[in-house]
Amino acid sequence: MLLYGDYHTHSTYSRNRHGKGTVLENASVAADKGLKQIAITDHGFNHEFFGIRRKNIPSLQEDILNAKEITGVDILLGVEANLISLDGDVDVREEDYEFLDIFLMGYHKMVHTSSMKDKFLLCWANNIGKIFGESKERTNRNTTALLKALDKYPIDVITHLNYGFQTDTIAIAKMAKQKGIYVELNGKRINFTEDEIRTMTAEGVKFIVNSDAHTPDRVGEVNNGLNLIYKYDIPLSQVVNIDKLPKFHKKRGN
Repeated sequence: MLLYGDYHTHSTYSRNRHGKGTVLENASVAADKGLKQIAITDHGFNHEFFGIRRKNIPSLQEDILNAKEITGVDILLGVEANLISLDGDVDVREEDYEFLDIFLMGYHKMVHTSSMKDKFLLCWANNIGKIFGESKERTNRNTTALLKALDKYPIDVITHLNYGFQTDTIAIAKMAKQKGIYVELNGKRINFTEDEIRTMTAEGVKFIVNSDAHTPDRVGEVNNGLNLIYKYDIPLSQVVNIDKLPKFHKKRGN
């Protein structure tokens, strides 16, 4: 069993040193661990503290080209976009597609939303709601917003699903399968029940194991996901970056 690529890594292009490594440092660790491909997927543009700046994309592109040449690792330019509205809007514009090789999207609580209503119901309600436990109304609202996003955008990967943002996991997974979107098994946190994992597997959902590395040494560290694959006998044919390279929307011509 070989990990071919790690498609969720952060770099110093995530503001305020949230990502600790340069592109070259991330790629060098990937090369040392035998990875064929990685993605640099810094936080989306609307993250209040850690978002990448659009003005820095040309510099990131240059760093990627240099790191590719030095390490021999194929490096994709991506972003971990943020959900910013109840209508399923995210902080990636259509004009951004031109430079994106891979499009990740996940919920983060510290984002500039489309309105104060969205700030309250997407961010504050979920953050405060953790104190009081799950709410069916909140879960339904979250699920609807995320389903709308999956329907609107050519998203490749849903990151750390249900982390700080409870959803109807199976409804999301079914939409992901329909749209050709991969459900991430995150290197730090996996928020699925055993029943949800088994149901997703039975439904034929495609998974991707990623590190969510914020330091270079964590690139390629996906044991959290691998352990879950072993534990629940998830077929390797449903894990898109084990023993093979995954295909993303841009490469599928969509």
